[in-house]
Amino acid sequence: MALAPKKSKFRKQQKGSMQGLSKAGNFIEFGDYGMQALDRCWLTAQQIEACRVTISRTFSRKGQVWIRVFPDKPVSKKPAETRMGTGKGAVDHYVATVRPGRIIFEVGGVTREEAQLALRLAAAKLPLKTKFVGRLERV
Repeated sequence: MALAPKKSKFRKQQKGSMQGLSKAGNFIEFGDYGMQALDRCWLTAQQIEACRVTISRTFSRKGQVWIRVFPDKPVSKKPAETRMGTGKGAVDHYVATVRPGRIIFEVGGVTREEAQLALRLAAAKLPLKTKFVGRLERV
């Protein structure tokens, strides 16, 4: 089951803006190591889930994983071969807006080498540049 909000005030949203730096979630709060975004993008629920699975499998049932982003923005899409006009399309999927500086994943209960390997493999599944950060390494 893909990540999606259970309930929202409005069904559809406008595109919005991705400019500026992340206003919150810039520091490691729960684990020992994390993956920090260096670019801006929309992360889909599918991409977040692919990373979570990769990290969990790399740890092979040890350590902990925290997902620090949630896809709460609906993205609408019109059906294929539809003429222009006739309003906005139906909600297709959900995305999380990520700006530079945002911590996307945190891990704990594993060594630095294990954390680095897992987060590097997960970063390969994302459409943005990321950086490995430790708890004491403030940016």
